[in-house]
Amino acid sequence: MQFQQLQYFVAVAETRHFTRAAELVHVAQPSLSQQIKALERELGADLFLRARGNITLTDAGAALLPLARRILADADTARQEVQELAQLRRGRVRLGATPSLCTGLLPDVLRAFHDRYPGIRLLVEEGGSHDLVRELARGALDLALVVLPLPTPAPALTTVELLREDLVVVSSPEAPVPGRGGPVLEVAELEGERLVMFRHGYDLRELTVAACRSAGFEPDFAVEGGEMDAVLGFVRAGLGIAVVPRMVAVRAGQGLRVTPLARPGLHRTIALAHRSDVAPPRAARELQHMLLEH
Repeated sequence: MQFQQLQYFVAVAETRHFTRAAELVHVAQPSLSQQIKALERELGADLFLRARGNITLTDAGAALLPLARRILADADTARQEVQELAQLRRGRVRLGATPSLCTGLLPDVLRAFHDRYPGIRLLVEEGGSHDLVRELARGALDLALVVLPLPTPAPALTTVELLREDLVVVSSPEAPVPGRGGPVLEVAELEGERLVMFRHGYDLRELTVAACRSAGFEPDFAVEGGEMDAVLGFVRAGLGIAVVPRMVAVRAGQGLRVTPLARPGLHRTIALAHRSDVAPPRAARELQHMLLEH
């Protein structure tokens, strides 16, 4: 009994027509008929009652049909499992993330992923949440780390909350301690301070500006328009202070003074997003698990 014969048998059983079954499995009708007859000879029983314009299953055919379907389904499952295992030996994962997460969260996770799956290419795209949501929607990314709430409603995306991160104020150790010089800083004490500000569309910019306005003042920018590395460099140079994620401040190392914000402080919620209508590839799902476990 050949696997191909079972495929042909199921096709005839479902279409009740030899010609349509041959078209379904992309084979010439005489070849399909010959294979069905060979299967019947091997089994020692007719599988179909062949009347003009009316093909029906015999008792033997009816008994074989669920078994044949199960064999074909198991074979398809085996094929998928092997292909997915192959995807973990080679392939790619397209991951989007905000620049601050590329600096803070991702290095350790991506190193662990690369150690486990060295054959997988990691393609990382930096951008604001708005840009990443758009790239996810058009299929240019498999996964994205975004800041909640999303800038625009995205019903076609599934998001899973990953972490809630504190924001802190960084300044140059050579500059005066910001605010009143205490161990923590009220948001209101940012009034009158010169801020190094991220470019438009950056989640941290919108969050910081909104917090200042809620405290009753407009922030004063010393420099604006930079990405994360540029902002940290400008702060180290003494051009001003900046509000950044704690994880970034810790990884930035020497050359920065870190001052926590007084309770309730400022926070941001990071989520992992993917399209709802398309399951991520196996390699992307493995990276997703590692991010959630981290």
